[in-house]
Amino acid sequence: MKHDYQSMKEESALKTGRREFARLTMGTLAGVTLGQASVRGEAAATTPPRFLTSLRGRPITIAMLVFERMDQIDFTGPFSVLARVPEARIQVVGLTNAPVRDHKRLILTPQIALNEAGQPDVLVVPGGPGQEALMEHRDLLDFIAAQQHEGRALFSVCTGALLCGAAGVLRGRRATTHWSALSLLGHFGAITAKERVVVDGDLVTSAGVTAGIDGALTLAALVRGENVAQQIQLDIQYAPEPPFQAGNPETAPPDVLAAVTARYRPLTEARAATARRLGK
Repeated sequence: MKHDYQSMKEESALKTGRREFARLTMGTLAGVTLGQASVRGEAAATTPPRFLTSLRGRPITIAMLVFERMDQIDFTGPFSVLARVPEARIQVVGLTNAPVRDHKRLILTPQIALNEAGQPDVLVVPGGPGQEALMEHRDLLDFIAAQQHEGRALFSVCTGALLCGAAGVLRGRRATTHWSALSLLGHFGAITAKERVVVDGDLVTSAGVTAGIDGALTLAALVRGENVAQQIQLDIQYAPEPPFQAGNPETAPPDVLAAVTARYRPLTEARAATARRLGK
């Protein structure tokens, strides 16, 4: 079947975009091996991930937070990776023991409440619309702060980074989050990094929603080595070939960007007001 010139151009652009997406995904693991701060290796981390790499060769506990009106993919995406890490015990931690609903009404059930959790080796902080209601939840913020104050590892997904900012652990650290909230990290003293995954010492942050899978693979590589992380990637057949190149503001068609930005506007404005009030 013959293609006209325009169709050939579009097909070529789509294939190029897919190759670039895969390159950046695999770059996550390559960047970690070199001790770099980001998937693209544009700047060195302020400190190497000493605690994370010290976890190799021993059992570890990974606590993953769930809360009302979170985005479940921020939890279930990384869970699909981290639950496959050898000798890793996953704890699903809620503010209480009660089941919660994500912002699309999916029910998630914690295994333990926050006050029963102790301090894990790795704490995973997801995001989603429900994050905004927790920006002054003292028990939760103290739990997040204690993780870094004790020198343990912290992994935020999407706007979970804003909770980390409210807990005071982003000051002077490179970090990323969902594109709609990226500009707010500076209010918490973070060095904003417009990247899919950022590693700064024992702090791992990932951009919006699905970037949590990339972040989890990065974390798996740090605690168990690249070979294990790649086995997990193959196991879950994580080889994205998105049908559209609308996954970032820079590549989305203008009308798509305008529509999604408009939907986010009330939440973005609320988040901005909170960040200005609580920030530096």
